[in-house]
Amino acid sequence: MICEQCPRRCGAVRTPAVPGGGCAMPELPVVARAALHFWEEPPISGSRGAGTVFFSGCSLRCVFCQNSAISQEGLGRPVTVERLREIFWELIRQGAHNIDLVTPTHFTHAVLEALEEPLPVPVVWNTGGYETVENLRRLEGKVQIYLPDLKYMDPARAARYSAAPDYPETARAAVREMVRQTGPCQFDGEGLLRRGVIIRHLLLPGGLNDARAVMDWVAEEFAPGEVYFSLMSQYVPLGRAADFPEIHRRLRPSEIRSAEEYMAALGLEGFVQDPDSASGDYVPDFDLTGV
Repeated sequence: MICEQCPRRCGAVRTPAVPGGGCAMPELPVVARAALHFWEEPPISGSRGAGTVFFSGCSLRCVFCQNSAISQEGLGRPVTVERLREIFWELIRQGAHNIDLVTPTHFTHAVLEALEEPLPVPVVWNTGGYETVENLRRLEGKVQIYLPDLKYMDPARAARYSAAPDYPETARAAVREMVRQTGPCQFDGEGLLRRGVIIRHLLLPGGLNDARAVMDWVAEEFAPGEVYFSLMSQYVPLGRAADFPEIHRRLRPSEIRSAEEYMAALGLEGFVQDPDSASGDYVPDFDLTGV
């Protein structure tokens, strides 16, 4: 296949077995873990967990990625489309509230084939936010919940930390399309999200101004309650963060407090992450469980 699924539109020729393109992945999906996951937002994880499938490879190159072993180092096992669908059903039989697809963009073609027959639980598109509107439109009717990052509003920071200076404008357009598809958030009687968009922002060291800009945009763009916002403070200097001294540290309590106060002042509905989550212990074991 000639791949143009992500905003890099690299046109790489990806074959079933040979990696290629900005994601450095073959045509067949590569999966590093498939298991019940309890560390998503409460309406995603619920009491039984999200049925989370961690795909390998990524179109972004975030220097601080906590999942760099799979996103940038290629750890994972290739699976067929048939096996991918079996994995979905195995997770459902384990009690998963939903099927939570983590970094699936570069395998959109395979995911769509695996979802040809609808599942009895919502499908979550858990993404870094670096998506094209065209690719997202292919998902309409197949994905019920979008869980995008909105990492940056500053192109310079997006270029420095994720090699994607076009990230701010691209991610904003992607989030608008996601909300167009799902409409306002809808919850069931147990408080689980059945349809809608939760926008995530990971607070970075020294990134308070950019975090405020992200929250300003969300508050201005969407009506109260139309989307939910998740302010994440789990940052740990992993990956190649040591090469960037300004982010090679933990978040300061004052940074977390200021971001939380700003979110509250804007009246954004959503979630504030417990600072105790800033630990390498919360990085999943990418040991091919469930693959």
